[in-house]
Amino acid sequence: MNFEIPAGLTDLLQEFTVAVLRARPSNLEAFASDYFMKLNEKKNPTVKAGGIRFQSDINLIEDNGNDSNNEDEDNDPEPPRPPPPTRDRRKSVSAERYDPEADDDQSYSKVVHPKSDDQRKRLQDAIKNILLFRSLDQEQMQEVLDAMFEKEVTPGQEIIRQGDDGDNFYVIDSGKYDIYVGEENKKKVVGHYNNEGFFGELALMYNMPRAATIVAASNGTVWGLDRQTFRRIVLKTAFNKRKRYEKLIEGCVMLKTLDMYERMNVCDALTSQQFSDGERIINQGDKADCMYFVEEGQVRIAMLNKADPSATEEIEINKLGPGGYFGELALVTNKPRAASVYAIGTVKCAVLDVHAFERLMGPCMDIMKRNIDHYETQLVSIFGKKTNITDLR
Repeated sequence: MNFEIPAGLTDLLQEFTVAVLRARPSNLEAFASDYFMKLNEKKNPTVKAGGIRFQSDINLIEDNGNDSNNEDEDNDPEPPRPPPPTRDRRKSVSAERYDPEADDDQSYSKVVHPKSDDQRKRLQDAIKNILLFRSLDQEQMQEVLDAMFEKEVTPGQEIIRQGDDGDNFYVIDSGKYDIYVGEENKKKVVGHYNNEGFFGELALMYNMPRAATIVAASNGTVWGLDRQTFRRIVLKTAFNKRKRYEKLIEGCVMLKTLDMYERMNVCDALTSQQFSDGERIINQGDKADCMYFVEEGQVRIAMLNKADPSATEEIEINKLGPGGYFGELALVTNKPRAASVYAIGTVKCAVLDVHAFERLMGPCMDIMKRNIDHYETQLVSIFGKKTNITDLR
């Protein structure tokens, strides 16, 4: 089924992509929120948001209506234009729609490009920090490595062109690359890649034409992954991961305060870890860097009362099964871990790191703070006296 793209959507996404490529924000969601809020203010002058400005190297809308960066740009010489097209390509509005739920893998045959040990090592180094691949299991990761092909480029060579259909996803192995955006003969350099990075995923993920042109500025090497493999592995895995975590957090009372969009963001931020029987998942007194949701198995929570100098053995205070969560209190109080947690049998947990926790869990803070009082009430019956949970570290 094909869908008609609303008027102006392509230009809107293109402009947003340019802003992202320029700013390279560490928090894409927050950047997007600020970006579209400012854009809305510009389109609707009656909407005011207190003069919020982007904390990045791009300020699209200034409070006084002037962009201080534009003054510098006006004094700069005209940026170099990209080389003329080296071949004719088909320009289209939309490519085929991909439905990960309907994809049963029956018509797909694995793509394998043989590689030497050196090539495979270089490829692994190039993709190790790519978040798109973070949720892939080992077998899927190997399939991605097998399917990627090496492509050498020369200065002036066009890798992708704005407006074209997305054919491949690219990861940079070496070389320098310029990012161009704009109409033909009026293209402008909006960013650069230098020996690292990736590009081309937006057209494949969102079923849109290419939002920018990438041109090699030096000799270099890129790794390509074809459209079909990218969608079947990366997009389908992300889709299945979200569905799995949706069911997990549906039963979490704390997360019921989040709206649907916020819960989806939590699903996307979770990663999975597995622990063996008896393995210590968190250690009392350690610095907190994440919280956990139990996917499979059971964990036991044990505590050594360090407020009592004579205490030598841990006391078990609770057990949690699927749907339970732990590790949030140290993040709320900004204190070391108040207890240790151990796996009972094989345990699988979904993990939310501290950065995602701070970004996404704001609406849940009141509930988590109330939980502190509940836990301290439990400790009275365990230790026989009123105990401050933040002192048990």
